[in-house]
Amino acid sequence: MNKTGYITARVEPKLKASAGRVLDKVGVSTSDAITMFLKQVVLHDGLPFEVRIPNAESREAIEELENPKKRARRKGFATTKELFDDLLGKRSNRKKRAA
Repeated sequence: MNKTGYITARVEPKLKASAGRVLDKVGVSTSDAITMFLKQVVLHDGLPFEVRIPNAESREAIEELENPKKRARRKGFATTKELFDDLLGKRSNRKKRAA
């Protein structure tokens, strides 16, 4: 099939460059990636992934990623054990040392 249709889309330059680097690593051009996406849209009769309004936790995570000041307040862990203890709600040695 002859490709003669054109799509023009405005995207952030950093996003375009980052996506281009990823696509280069897997050997796919941006044009081919867009074609694959559109074929998936047709096959799924909609977007090929779930799109939902983010819940409060997701919005907070997005805000943290987009706001450097909030990132600076993020907890740090010296070991993976401390991280998992925190995730599981256990009192870690880190907290005991701080007391």
